[in-house]
Amino acid sequence: MEFFQGTLDSTSEISEARIFDTTLRDGEQSPRTSFSYEDKREIASILDDMGTHVIEAGFPVNSDAEFEAVRDIADATSTTVCGLARVVDKDIDAALDSGVEMVHVFASTSDVQLQDSMHATRQEALERSVDAVERVKEAGATCMYSPMDVTRTEESFVNEVVEAVSEAGADWINLPDTVGVATPRRFYDMVENVVAHTDARVDVHTHDDFGLASANAISGYEAGASQAQVSVNGIGERAGNAAYEEVVMALESLYDVDTGIDTRRITELSKVVEEKSDMPIPANKPIVGSNAFSHESGIHAAGVIENSDTFEPGVMTPEMVGATRQLVLGKHTGTHSVRERLEDAGFEPTDAEVREVTRLVKDHGAQKEQVTFERLKEFAREVGVRREEVRI
Repeated sequence: MEFFQGTLDSTSEISEARIFDTTLRDGEQSPRTSFSYEDKREIASILDDMGTHVIEAGFPVNSDAEFEAVRDIADATSTTVCGLARVVDKDIDAALDSGVEMVHVFASTSDVQLQDSMHATRQEALERSVDAVERVKEAGATCMYSPMDVTRTEESFVNEVVEAVSEAGADWINLPDTVGVATPRRFYDMVENVVAHTDARVDVHTHDDFGLASANAISGYEAGASQAQVSVNGIGERAGNAAYEEVVMALESLYDVDTGIDTRRITELSKVVEEKSDMPIPANKPIVGSNAFSHESGIHAAGVIENSDTFEPGVMTPEMVGATRQLVLGKHTGTHSVRERLEDAGFEPTDAEVREVTRLVKDHGAQKEQVTFERLKEFAREVGVRREEVRI
């Protein structure tokens, strides 16, 4: 696939991009969503087969069932599996006992969360964070540390915490925009600052309260982060997280980065998570929505019939994500689409017949009625369009 030519044709901003999937942890925290043991195993298996770099399988201390699911996923997958833990000994021990390779410990650092959620002082949070990192490292596991609500934390304290946990041995520093208030430029600056204050690798976790999660994740990569935390279909707390499919395809198609992920299974993965989470995918959802590669407008459909690059990105095709292109018939349909669909059905329409069938399609669509393939054939028969002769 050739990269597009135009005013935005640079691909040099990102050199490394790993994907940390948190569908089974933060994604499951979506209101009214609950994955069963079997659901988690099935989703984890697909993520593993696709080449996802890290799977955050859950919060092991949460329940016996959660512990068992995390343990079994860690045993059954070849990728790195991560378990979440507060900076509390019992949480860390549960994560370690589950057999995960990575333990993700977190503590609030913003004043509002320290006061009204964690009920601790800055110094207490700092000390507990360092102790937690040391506990994980002494056990021989990879340690990721998150200063929770980092985007609402005073920069000087962010730097103090980052430097302290880095010295304690943290392998990864995750920067979570916990309540989704970051903007791409400000987030870039914050990530760049943290990268300068640690020898650990940097990871980002962005929320979608203002619809900026995926953009912020990409901005994090541009600023020097090596990895972003994402969830399939963008599910997660409140408005959700940066979407797996959006971040992966932006990296692959817009930045020309080889993530190593088998993108051809993205649509399959999305549908499985849609079913298991009971959260319907909006039709206009990027990459995986039913409209993502569909065309109704006459001008657009005519262009796509001639060359799909005319009104699609070009660097991302439906085949790349395991989807199919559709020409939708309705109020905005043009003659090119109608002719194409009629010929696909074995009809041999004249120009006049195409115009008449198109009029019927538009009228039907204007009544908000779906124009199915069967209905199109009914219109063709009504107009008297001749069918191809079948020769035996």
